[in-house]
Amino acid sequence: MAKNRFHEGSGPSQRQLRVGELIRRSLSEVLARGDVHDPDLNRMSITVGEVRTSPDLRIATAYVLPLGGTGQDEVISLLSRNKGELRRLVSKKLALKFAPDLRFRLDKTFDQMDETRRMLQQDTVLRDTSGEGDA
Repeated sequence: MAKNRFHEGSGPSQRQLRVGELIRRSLSEVLARGDVHDPDLNRMSITVGEVRTSPDLRIATAYVLPLGGTGQDEVISLLSRNKGELRRLVSKKLALKFAPDLRFRLDKTFDQMDETRRMLQQDTVLRDTSGEGDA
């Protein structure tokens, strides 16, 4: 019990990272091949950027983004609607004790990267990083 409290807030364990990556690959493969029996979901190209698992590996949160960034709300709705089938398909590929409950969130990392690039291109930042302001 003390071990869990000690590791809280210290980031995911190696096991969580490994299982999250296995789930990410399996989920990406299932979505790319169109294995789900939902034509609305199969017509969309979805990127699975990351999967984070709970410490007990029973919950897996997939961070997803539709190709081109359009239809973000629709993709979350479609994935949530089909999460039972997705859970079954993904767990068939993995040798886990429990099939994790899948949850879906929009992947905001691309938006954050665009914002960072925009900020780095500002004149004041360029001036500061080039050393022109030093006198």
